[in-house]
Amino acid sequence: MDVDTRVLRYFVAVAEELSFTRAAERLFVSQPALSRQIRQLESDLKINLFARTSREVRLTSAGEALVPIAKGIIADWQAAQRTARGIAALESRVLRIGFEATGAGPLATKARTTFAARHPDVTIEPKRFDWGGEVAALRDGLVDTAFLWLPADTTGLHTEIVAVEQRLVGFCAAHRLAAKDSVSIMDLKDEPLMWTRKAPKHWVDWWAVNPRPDGSQPVWGPENDNVEEMLEHVAAGAGVCISPESMAAYYARPDLVWRPIIDIPPLRIALARPAASTNPLVAAFADVVSELSEVDLA
Repeated sequence: MDVDTRVLRYFVAVAEELSFTRAAERLFVSQPALSRQIRQLESDLKINLFARTSREVRLTSAGEALVPIAKGIIADWQAAQRTARGIAALESRVLRIGFEATGAGPLATKARTTFAARHPDVTIEPKRFDWGGEVAALRDGLVDTAFLWLPADTTGLHTEIVAVEQRLVGFCAAHRLAAKDSVSIMDLKDEPLMWTRKAPKHWVDWWAVNPRPDGSQPVWGPENDNVEEMLEHVAAGAGVCISPESMAAYYARPDLVWRPIIDIPPLRIALARPAASTNPLVAAFADVVSELSEVDLA
C-alpha cells in the first residue's frame, strides 16, 4: 500500500499529543477529519495503532513501533524535497529568502540590495510566509535561507541573531491607552489580544507574554491568519496586538497607534539555513547580513 506522508504526519501528531483534539488544533484540521484519516490508516494496515477509551488515547505496541519509522519517512521525504528544490534553485542562480511580515526590518532590505549589487547574475526571490511559516519552508526546501522571529524550533537549522527589535502594542486610534507615550504589559491585562492558530503555542504564548507577571493569562481576542487580518481587527477596535517595532513603520495607518511596551524582552531575529546546507549563495548572503548587522555577536 502507498501512504501519503500527510497521513503519517497526522499519525505522529496524535501519537505525540495522545489527544485527537490537541492534534487537530496543532495540524489545523477538524477533529472528525483527523479521526477519519487515522481510522483509514489503521484499516489499510489492518492493525490498531491507538487504544481509545472515553477518557484517554494511548498507543498500542504496534503504534509505538511505527512512530520512529514514520518520523524517519517524514524526515527523509523532507530532505529529498529540500535537496531537489535547492539544487534546482542553485542551478538557476536563484536565492530564495523567507520572511514573515516585516522580516528583519531595514536590515533585510539593505542586505538584499547589497547582495544583488555584488552578485548581479543571481535572482533574489523574497518569499513571504504567515506566522512562523518560515521554519517549515526551510525544512521543506521552499526557501534557501530565512529571517526567523524567535522563539522558534530551530532543530536542524543553523541560526545567527542578526537583529533585535523592541516590541510595541498596536491600538485603534481611539483607544483609551493611545494617549500614553509607553505602556506596561500589565496595562494590557484586560485588553483582548490578537492571536493565531497558524503558529505553535509556545510562539503565540511568547508574543502574548503568557503568563503575565502576576500569573494571569491574557484575554484572548479574535484569531487571525496573517498580519493584514490582525491589523484590520485592531483598527476596528476588536483587540490589540503585540508586534515588532518595524511593523509601526511598515504598516503605518491613520487608524492605528503604536506604543512601546517598556517591561518585556525584545524580539530577536535570526538568519537561518539548514545546518547541512552547502549552497555558496546562502553563505554569501549570510556574510552580507553579518556585515550589515548592528547586533554585537561577540
